[in-house]
Amino acid sequence: MKTYLLFINLLLLVMQETSAQQTYAEKLGWPKGTKVIIFHVDDAGMSRYSNEGAKKSIQNGVATSCSIMMPCPWAASFAKFAIANPGMDAGLHLTLTSEWQDYRWPPLNGIAHSEGLVDDEGCMWHEVEEVIKHASPDVVEQEIRAQLSRALKLGLKPTHMDSHMGTLFAHIPYLERYIKVGAEFGIPVMFPGGNNRLLKECLNNPLIKKLKAEGKWKDGMELPEPEITKRSAEFGQKIWAAGLPVLDDLHTISGDWKPEGGDVTPEQWGKYKAQKFIETIRKMQPGVAMMIVHSSDITDDFKYISASGGSRYADMLSMLDPDLKAFIRSEGIILTTWKEVMERRKKVK
Repeated sequence: MKTYLLFINLLLLVMQETSAQQTYAEKLGWPKGTKVIIFHVDDAGMSRYSNEGAKKSIQNGVATSCSIMMPCPWAASFAKFAIANPGMDAGLHLTLTSEWQDYRWPPLNGIAHSEGLVDDEGCMWHEVEEVIKHASPDVVEQEIRAQLSRALKLGLKPTHMDSHMGTLFAHIPYLERYIKVGAEFGIPVMFPGGNNRLLKECLNNPLIKKLKAEGKWKDGMELPEPEITKRSAEFGQKIWAAGLPVLDDLHTISGDWKPEGGDVTPEQWGKYKAQKFIETIRKMQPGVAMMIVHSSDITDDFKYISASGGSRYADMLSMLDPDLKAFIRSEGIILTTWKEVMERRKKVK
């Protein structure tokens, strides 16, 4: 009897270890060793150019998903487009900052009801740190609900929610409210709770650039683990337990990619980004990852919104790049959507 109980205990330990080693992609039913990617276009709704960039990246490129900034002027236009095109994987880019100098927006919950979330201009703060300093979790939750409410009023059923400028990941009390609302409505909340190899590189990127500029960087240098990834497994498990899907990894820094050596054409910039995505996919560990772009089909007047127009246009061109498309096919990379990920999650007990 003792031998039998010992065997059972050992079997349970092995099962627990095997489960712990499973990627979220495997838990969602993809084969072991598979690389699954959501190419995601942020900032739909921010401008007409952002809308066109998102549409082209998804309809003609490798992008599979996008999310809408509901406080922005062109949000309703994109939401209506997504509703008219049921195949469009469109979520909410929950927005708690208004970062540009002149092109700005207030909270949807109203200035009078958003104490701590607005600056002296009556708009959301420019920087994430200012939001954390001034806005309570209660006010943040109210704004999340207001943005979701507008989407639902328009008739949009969001495929997921994520966070503009990462504000909801920068402060644990905000993260908890984000998860709370997602669980309540059964809407996936974008969160990387797996290996996070790419995310750690992205989060350390500003420090690496600083050290390189100071001549202090050495290849292979050990860097401190970012705070959010220290608890990512814990929050990933909470989200999974709430019946929602979880990512294994997240990539966020394509906006920083630009060829060195002076002026480049838009086509060269887009090709460079496409090659960088190929390098990134090669480095990616098996699992399901989201890779973020900010595609815009810009014109000259985009400069009155932001100086980032060239990078955003190159993002769109990278999504249309034939070499990137061919690489994805040849390597057996699976492209997915938040809609599919949630459907798979519902089938897992």
